[in-house]
Amino acid sequence: MIKVGGSLGADMAGACADIAELAEQGGEVVVVHGGGAEADRLAAELDRPTRTMTAPNGRHSRYTDAPALDALAMAMLGRVKPALVTALTGAGLRAVGLSGIDGSLVTARRTPPARAVVDGVERVVRDDFSGRIHEVDPDLVLTLLGGGYVPVVSPPALDPALGMLNVDADRFAARLSLALAADWLIILSDVPGLLRDPADPTSLVTEVPCEELSRYLDGAGGRMKVKLQSAGEAFVAGVPHVVLADGRLDSPVLAARAGAGTTFVRGTR
Repeated sequence: MIKVGGSLGADMAGACADIAELAEQGGEVVVVHGGGAEADRLAAELDRPTRTMTAPNGRHSRYTDAPALDALAMAMLGRVKPALVTALTGAGLRAVGLSGIDGSLVTARRTPPARAVVDGVERVVRDDFSGRIHEVDPDLVLTLLGGGYVPVVSPPALDPALGMLNVDADRFAARLSLALAADWLIILSDVPGLLRDPADPTSLVTEVPCEELSRYLDGAGGRMKVKLQSAGEAFVAGVPHVVLADGRLDSPVLAARAGAGTTFVRGTR
């Protein structure tokens, strides 16, 4: 499974060529993507500025009220996904776009009301349509893989009682990789992997022992913290090969499989 960062959606030629090569060798590949950056651009075009919530513990998250959820869904399903499907099709693959709501692929439960600061005002937020993944049913993806297709999957997820919910795309990829019993989870982004110093691209951490994951999480920040935690949890739960890798390389997927990026391991070496 390959998780593609939303910022890489416009430059997927190398990854697509790698996926085509893996498919020619008999491999089955699922592509997962997010779309936060594109959602921000679309929200600005619609005059719906992106808003954030700050929890009492200082954690920042996207404030996904109904208009924001609408923009997020339009960006993921109407802009990012068609671009990825088109790029994969151009590489000779039979790509099919899906979201978590299709076939109840990924179900979620809405985050309960909580106190947070929004627009500088502290209040109990009751209208946020974000959630935590509850269950993954991989049958639809397995059916497509069996037919020789490359599924291109993304949030939103489905709350059976409420409808669409925004869920984190990295956690989405991790949970789907486990449900599919994937051999690989490769998370591509616009950095070489986990960096000791985010300002220094040469400070790459090449291996993260799963026994020391909490220590590395303490030193990570922003989106990398979520990627690290999601990837680490997938590795601990049974995905044999998990890599945080640089999607900007000419051949990013094959490079990750060959050892580039940050690889999760068991025990210190």
